[in-house]
Amino acid sequence: MNENHLMTETVEISPRFRKTIEERIVRLEEGAARDEAQLAFLENADHVRRQRLLIAMQRSEALRMRIFLDHSRIRIPRPFIAL
Repeated sequence: MNENHLMTETVEISPRFRKTIEERIVRLEEGAARDEAQLAFLENADHVRRQRLLIAMQRSEALRMRIFLDHSRIRIPRPFIAL
């Protein structure tokens, strides 16, 4: 599928799913901050490189999820009609 098409299409998601994504974003960003703080304690250049890669991937995934949420809207539940 064309990436530009995905960016213009609005996706409907449930409030529960949105909350799950938001919680995941927070965990990724907190993890990236913790991992970045550990860089000062690493001595091996290869360990530092891998740690930076991990941080970059966490931030990239959080950004991807934020973009997804920006292009989504919360689905309004159908009204319940008692018969």
